Amino acid sequence: MKDIIDPMPMFHQSIFASVMALQWRALLITYRNKAFVMGRLMMVIIMGLLYCSIFYQFDPTQISVVMGVVFATVMFLSMGQGSMIPVYIAGRDIFYKHRRANFFRTGSYVLATTVSQIPLALAETIIFGSIVYWVCGFASDVKLFIIFEIVLFVSNLAMGMWFFFLAGICPDANVVMPVGMVSILVFIIFAGFVVTKSQIPDYLIWAHWISPIAWALKALAINQYRSSDFDVCVYDGVDYCEKYNGLKMGEYYLSLFDIATEKEWVVYAIIYLLAVYVFFMFLSYLAMEYVRYETPDNVDVSVKSVEDENSYVLTETPKGAKADVNTVIELPVGTREKNFVPVTVAFQDLHYWVPDPHNPKEQLELLKGINGYAVPGSITALMGSTGAGKTTLMDVIAGRKTGGKITGKIMLNGYEASDLAIRRSTGYCEQMDVHSEAATIREALTFSSFLRQDASISDAKKYDSVSECIELLGLEDIADQIIRGSSVEQMKRLTIGVELAAQPSVIFLDEPTSGLDARSAKIIMDGVRKVADSGRTLICTIHQPSAEVFYLFDRLLLLQRGGQTAFYGDLGENCRNLIDYFENIPGVAPLPVGYNPATWMLECIGAGVGHGTQDSMDFVTYFKNSPYNQRLETTMAKEGITTPSPDLPEIIFGKKRAANSATQMKFVVWRFFQMYWRTPSYNLTRMYLAIFLALLFGLIFVSNNDYASYSGLNSGVGMVFMSALFNSMAVFQSVMPLTCVERQSFYRERASQTYNAFWYFIASSLAEIPYCFVSSLLFTFIFYYFVGFTGFWTAVLYWLGSSLLVLMMVYLGQFFSYAMPSEEVAQIIGILFNSIFMMFVGFSPPAYAIPSGYTWLYDICPFKFPISILIALVFADCDELPTWDESTQSYLNVNSQLGCQSMVNAPETVGHITIKEYTEEYFGMKHHQIARNFGITIGIIVLFRIWAALALRLINHQKK
Repeated sequence: MKDIIDPMPMFHQSIFASVMALQWRALLITYRNKAFVMGRLMMVIIMGLLYCSIFYQFDPTQISVVMGVVFATVMFLSMGQGSMIPVYIAGRDIFYKHRRANFFRTGSYVLATTVSQIPLALAETIIFGSIVYWVCGFASDVKLFIIFEIVLFVSNLAMGMWFFFLAGICPDANVVMPVGMVSILVFIIFAGFVVTKSQIPDYLIWAHWISPIAWALKALAINQYRSSDFDVCVYDGVDYCEKYNGLKMGEYYLSLFDIATEKEWVVYAIIYLLAVYVFFMFLSYLAMEYVRYETPDNVDVSVKSVEDENSYVLTETPKGAKADVNTVIELPVGTREKNFVPVTVAFQDLHYWVPDPHNPKEQLELLKGINGYAVPGSITALMGSTGAGKTTLMDVIAGRKTGGKITGKIMLNGYEASDLAIRRSTGYCEQMDVHSEAATIREALTFSSFLRQDASISDAKKYDSVSECIELLGLEDIADQIIRGSSVEQMKRLTIGVELAAQPSVIFLDEPTSGLDARSAKIIMDGVRKVADSGRTLICTIHQPSAEVFYLFDRLLLLQRGGQTAFYGDLGENCRNLIDYFENIPGVAPLPVGYNPATWMLECIGAGVGHGTQDSMDFVTYFKNSPYNQRLETTMAKEGITTPSPDLPEIIFGKKRAANSATQMKFVVWRFFQMYWRTPSYNLTRMYLAIFLALLFGLIFVSNNDYASYSGLNSGVGMVFMSALFNSMAVFQSVMPLTCVERQSFYRERASQTYNAFWYFIASSLAEIPYCFVSSLLFTFIFYYFVGFTGFWTAVLYWLGSSLLVLMMVYLGQFFSYAMPSEEVAQIIGILFNSIFMMFVGFSPPAYAIPSGYTWLYDICPFKFPISILIALVFADCDELPTWDESTQSYLNVNSQLGCQSMVNAPETVGHITIKEYTEEYFGMKHHQIARNFGITIGIIVLFRIWAALALRLINHQKK
């Protein structure tokens, strides 16, 4: 044995082979996500055209404009790489599973992921760089253009790898999204543009030298100003060498931003960016190899201690008991009062068409005249090969199809069913177990019980329904455990329990055993059997069950590929009826001794892994001529099946939803507040980042707060602009993953008419408010006085303005999450939206320099109003402007307020001016408009909430 085991390698593929396989898979996944790829390409095209139209043929002597273009170019591409974070997070869980099974080496995965991102990064760089370089007016030299593209490309790769590292090292998307945004801010703030190198304190200068964006900015600036066009003494009639101590034109303008002038720095920058790229790749390897977030993070919120979290109630039901056991097991399921009406479901001549994907003008028929019924106290299995139409049929019966054309009849107790009757009287257990994961299992069951049972039923009975679900499904030991981190098998039982708690007459189950081992599947199906024995009607799709599981079913509807019935009837004891039926078909081999009847039956019709007899036998025609079909037609014609019966009530509901509005509001709002409290990775992260940003800006400006000088004021305005914007954008990025995850449970609950979308909208609005105001309070408390601002009531207004900006961005992020098809697309649209309007706040370019054709964007820019409040509060506050005395060339009657001070070292083109006047004239941020801007900001917040409400009400990305 030792000789056999020892030679077995840990990995079956070589490094090269696994890298190639993983790379091909990554490229295939990226290519298939067409909305994401097209979104990124459209984003760079739109932003490229916008940049070049705003900065069309800029004047090289306006160094702040040129550096602004270079800075914006690098920053936009860097932020764009953040849209890959959801992709990295989604792939991480799959990586953990594959790596645990030694499918491949961690290094192979990291390298393959890296290589797979090169084509998209290269395409973005070429498209965006070409538009910006040639239209904005950079040096007309192909060689310099190639260098420009190379620098952008390697910086793009480096930032992409940085986000990949963060996705590996951070616990979840709630953390990595804001951390990624703040890390970009750190790289930006020390890049040498917003705060020049000379203004960075000595104890933080190291941050400038390690910032990848600083090196890219330096390389692109040198590439521009040391070109032959600008590496001259005389330019535009000005002799720079004579005027500025021998500095040439390009060298002089580079010196204004403390940028080295030697051309070698371009090469150094490329080498450094490549080194950073490799270093981030190595960090990613370490993170993926040694940091794992596979341990369940669920928490038991009850006071009792759970002795054995894997203990279950495994009472065997009569149906599930072995044939040779005569013991009668008495179940307690009948001791409770039934809060549901037993219902027989029948479907007659069901057809379903969808547009042919290869020829949209043609219709593809997926179901062809399906008949059948399901009675109370039984489980009807829907089986067939993959693509035969099992789930499609169940979705049609359950009224869950959102597209296509349906014909035929669906009856409940012999009466034709309305859509409302189906949704209110049935429960639907989806294959994917989707729940609000911050609730406990008991809370999820209680939520369903109170909102989906009729308002006339007492609370005591609803709580009793919850207890019944817990007992039936063996959830006692884990009932007070938070859902997040539960095992697949626990989630399956919870999914069934949530539907059962609604006391439905009919329950649909889509592949309840998928993803489970044989033991877990048996546990689940034993619970399902108990539910059926309680008098409910169960219809269940299942693929290839074990024999033990298959024996639990009462009836089978077998579909052959093409959506036609190959068998319908009672299975009989140990599936004897089914076995006899198929063994009597000519050409079908008998069931081998000890073989699984379900597997054998599927192989017979060609739906299994073996070779069947489907080529020589038409099972559909055989069934139509069989006694089973005649029995089906006879039974279908009976009263209570397809015709009304005086003994069975018609299922009618007078209201769309079971619970009244007050109950809906109470439970939905409470669940949201509870979910936020139990999601510290989301809320604590934003608190920590608010404190970090406040300390960061405080450390930079604590000794550099001479806001009365020209450079000091511009840096101060930039400080307020960047700190406020990135503090809010960090929350904007982090709210999307949380909202997109919760959106899935919203879709499921909305399909069951659990509550009105309005209450979901109200709850999501209210839950954010305290956290936004508290995080802004932490930021303002540290930041405001740290950077040298004064005035208590001004600080209070600053906090309110900052809080409203954060709230605005959170609500905007929620809107994109509701409106877009996926989190990745929402991130791209969010980056595009923010990148556009960041340019029109009035800072870079300043308000006075915005081209006339784009003033409408400046006028509607939502960020402009709260940021104007913040900047005007501290820099434009002056009760009475001082008087300029021409004779003394100075101001008289200067107030102590910062806005009243005269600007020192102002350029000749600016002349004498106060801080208030410069802030209002150049940046357009006026103090007397603060009250108006508060009102407009609140109005924009309301507008964003209206958009979100409409998206929740009208848009459904869950297509079936």
